[in-house]
Parts: sequence; C-alpha cells; structure tokens
Amino acid sequence: MPEGDTVFQAARRLDAALAGQEVTRSDFRVPSIATLDLSGQTVHSVVSRGKHLLMRIGELVVHSHLKMEGEWRVHRPGERWRRPAFQARAVIETPTAVAVGFDLGVLEVFPAVDEEDRLGYLGPDLLGPGWDAAEAVGRIAATPEAPIAVALGEQRNLAGLGNVYVNELCFLRGILPTRPVGEVDLIPLVDLASRVIRANRDRISRTTTGRDRPGERLWVYSRGGERCRRCGTRIEHGRLGRNELELRETWWCPNCQR
Repeated sequence: MPEGDTVFQAARRLDAALAGQEVTRSDFRVPSIATLDLSGQTVHSVVSRGKHLLMRIGELVVHSHLKMEGEWRVHRPGERWRRPAFQARAVIETPTAVAVGFDLGVLEVFPAVDEEDRLGYLGPDLLGPGWDAAEAVGRIAATPEAPIAVALGEQRNLAGLGNVYVNELCFLRGILPTRPVGEVDLIPLVDLASRVIRANRDRISRTTTGRDRPGERLWVYSRGGERCRRCGTRIEHGRLGRNELELRETWWCPNCQR
C-alpha cells in the first residue's frame, strides 16, 4: 500500500500539471459518479492529506485513495497511456495534460464545503503544513495497551504512515512491534517518523538505511528470514492488527528490537 510520501509526490505532480487550468473533459468509470461532467470547471489545487489525494475542482473535491494497486499518471494530450484503459477509473483532461487514475481503491466526489467533515477524523498529516507532533503523540498515547505498530499505522493518530514506515521505525527505535504504547517513549518516535518521511518525500526510491542501492534500502520490511543488517540475526515475521480482519505483515530483529 502506498505510503504518505508516495501520495504527496503524486499530488505534487498532478498539481503542477493541472492547477489553474480548465477541465476540458472528465470521465469517471465508477457507477456512482459515471454521469458527472466537470468540463468547464477550474482545477484549483491537488493536495495530499495523509494517504488521501484531493483534487479541488470548481466547487467539488475529487477524493481518491490508492489502496494497494492504485496510481495517478499524467500524460500529454493524445499520448498513449502506459497502463491498460480498462484499469482506468478516472480521467481529468485539461488543454495541456491528461491525468488518469488507475485501479483507485476509493474514488468519490463531494462538495468542497464537506471536505473537513469527510476527512476530519484523520490525525495530523506528517507531510502537511499544519503538522502537529504534540497532537500526534497525544492521540497515540490515548491507547496505552495497543501494540505500538498498530498505533503508528492508525490514520486517526497520525496520517501518512504505511506498513513500510511502521516496521522500519520500530527497528530504528529498537522497539518490538508488539510493545504496548504505554511502554514506549513516544516523543522521539514521532519526531523520527516526521524526519524519516520528510527525508524521503522528494526521493524516487525510499530508503531508511541511508543507502540507495536495490536490496539495501530497508532494514527489516519484507526481509523475513534474512540476516539483520546491523547484528546478523535472522529477521522474524508475523502478523499484527487491531483484529483478525485488519492484520498487517510485520518484521523485526529479535536482537535489535526489545
């Protein structure tokens, strides 16, 4: 699932391509909004909010969430799409660009005045201009018995961390993913989360190790059974979540993380 930095980069590309222009054609390929036509409306801005992407067009907001497979791509008018057309869920065209959303996990349109009501449940946005570390710490601390990996991934606590960052942050702080929130020093952990995701928001390839070669960019994520880069112990793997329906893959070094 894309992390907040991936969605931030997508929003920045779309904003650069579309903002200030008039929509010449729109095509929504989901039944609930299939008849909606945004032609003639102005694209005011495209922004990210955690892992949500918001196109503010006219008096409406086109809200999408990439989930596992989704992405937005920008093409020149008349340019051949680089993914099959049957995967397209939304097309927003202006005189100079065609934005296509492929395999979007969530796609909806609502009045701009409802944006806060729809997304106000999200915690502070790690990459947003109003990032509030103290608020994020307070929200996480409100569930002292929760496993720290679950609390970090909860978008109501802080918005933008996906499973990659959750696993990597636990390693970097030497914390087992299962450690209860009440036993974790949250202030340096949240500070590190902000610094790490901001360090990656302008990068093509995400890294938490400081190395930018394939196979060397991450400490533990998706490395079950491999040797820890720090101590040589084999990385362990499990699943963790708020309940059986929300289990996420988890990796950790049993020597470096306590």
